[in-house]
Amino acid sequence: MIFKKLLVQYEVEHNLSHEQMAKLCGVSRATYFRWLAGSTKLRTRTKENVANVLGITNINEVLEESENYKPILGTTRAGYDMYAEQDIQGYIKVTNEDSKNGDYFLRVEGDSMEGSHIYDGDLIYVQQCDSVPSGSIAVVLIGDEATVKKVIYKNDLMILEASNPKYESKYFTSKEVDELPIRILGRVKFVRTDF
Repeated sequence: MIFKKLLVQYEVEHNLSHEQMAKLCGVSRATYFRWLAGSTKLRTRTKENVANVLGITNINEVLEESENYKPILGTTRAGYDMYAEQDIQGYIKVTNEDSKNGDYFLRVEGDSMEGSHIYDGDLIYVQQCDSVPSGSIAVVLIGDEATVKKVIYKNDLMILEASNPKYESKYFTSKEVDELPIRILGRVKFVRTDF
């Protein structure tokens, strides 16, 4: 229900009530509540109003429940000893192919992955999974802390390697992986840098 999510996101970002949003879109309160309940039936003129309010060029694509909008789920740290946040900060349109290859974006904070061209403030596109091939860059949960690192498996060890030489790699035995626990949350598919 991307349409509903975009409406609610706009409300939150602009501190609007449902009633104020309905008025802004040029519809009755009842119509707006039908949209929030899942209806995507809009008249042509209403589509134009809503597109202008939300800043969307192709409202029909959104109304057709396109899977090409992926959420920004918050932030993760490119470092250690920092906690993960998860709150939807918005949605980004991706191509059909990228839509099939990933699930969500995370904003990176920190500089430990600069050698892999992942900089503070960048968005990483993540494919949700619980394992990755050795050498992949992944989002990893260590206890309650999320981090972005290259994951290497070697001699019964899981190595989390930063690509910035000022950070040391961390080595974990299979016992530590189970006890801490350490979990792979997803594989990084690409990085998006906004200027």
